[in-house]
Formats: sequence, C-alpha cells, structure tokens
Amino acid sequence: MIRLVIVDDHEMVREGLKTILQAESDFEVVGELATAERLLPLVDKMRPDVVLLDARLPGEGGPEACRRLTHAHPEVRVLMVSTFSDEDLVDASMRAGASGYVIKDIERFELRQSIRAVHRGETVIDGSVAGPLLQRLAGNGDGTSAGPPLNASQLEILGLIGEGFSNREIAARVHLSENTVKTHIQEIFRKLGVDSRVEAALKASREGWI
Repeated sequence: MIRLVIVDDHEMVREGLKTILQAESDFEVVGELATAERLLPLVDKMRPDVVLLDARLPGEGGPEACRRLTHAHPEVRVLMVSTFSDEDLVDASMRAGASGYVIKDIERFELRQSIRAVHRGETVIDGSVAGPLLQRLAGNGDGTSAGPPLNASQLEILGLIGEGFSNREIAARVHLSENTVKTHIQEIFRKLGVDSRVEAALKASREGWI
C-alpha cells in the first residue's frame, strides 16, 4: 500500500486527485492540505510514502516546501504536480529534492504510474519539460559541467563526509538524527552510483562539488 498526502490550494483539485487515487487498490490517501504550513507535522503523524505537492503554493511555494520536507524526511518521495511547465520552476523543484514533476493535465493512467515510479525510487519528469531541463542541467551545451544530482542537505553532508566526519559528528553539525543522516548518505550513494564514503568523496572532489 502506497500512503499518499495531497497538498494543493484548490479544493476541487484535491477532491479530483483523491477520487482518482482512492480507486486504486494500492493507494491510500492519508492526508490533505491547502498550504504547506502544516506539512511537516502531518508527515510526522501520518508517515506517507509519497507527497503530491503543488509547485505553486501560496506562501513559501512548492520548491521551498519540498526542500524543508526532504531535509526533515529524506525517506519520503515528493512528486510535484503543477499547471505550469516553467523551466525555472521545474529546475528549482528538482534541486529541492523532488523525485518527479508532472503537469496537472496528465492522463490518469500516467499519474498513477508516475506515483508508483517515484515510490520505487525512480525520477519522473513530464515529457513537455524533460528535454529543456536536461539541456540546462548539462550546461545548455556550452561545455560547462552539470551540478551534482543532490539537494542542498545532501550536498552539505557530502562535504562533511569529504572532511572525514563520522555519522554522529555529521548529525551534530547539521542538527539531524544519526538515522536521518544514514538515510541521506544511502541516497547520496544511490544518486552518485557509488558504494562507499571514500568513493563518494573522491567523485565529489574530482567533479569540484566539494
């Protein structure tokens, strides 16, 4: 069962998503919000697997809400759902730690499949923005190097790994639990395609990320 939380400031959108998703035997909508203000307490309480997050929320906005959520709960996957295919918004969302970005007019079947994909740990980006985004991350073809595929919290932890700090020391410095740091490090290894702290530090140093 994939536990879901929906965050969207339009009630009709939330109701529509619930109707679509609750018809699936492997989905359970365990919470909904109109803003991200109470998102972290809700996630603490309900422990969802995937959060469907509107990319343009009132207040702090979707990318910043995503950043706070992935920092506090790196085990939770975030699928950004938006009316807008703005490249800057997609870029900001993915750099904030989102596992996917889809447009609200996505076919029902594709939405369900996208949720299952991010739950499996895959990255999903709507086809209308995937090409421009990948070009941007590759430096727009001007020969510049792409940045690391990590969010801000993971990049900070990677830097501390490179300095030789233990998990306990990193946890104290970034004000997270040791278990949360371990989860971040596992995700760093997965994203970088490495199996050890030494490999991660060497790759980061070689690419100029730390």
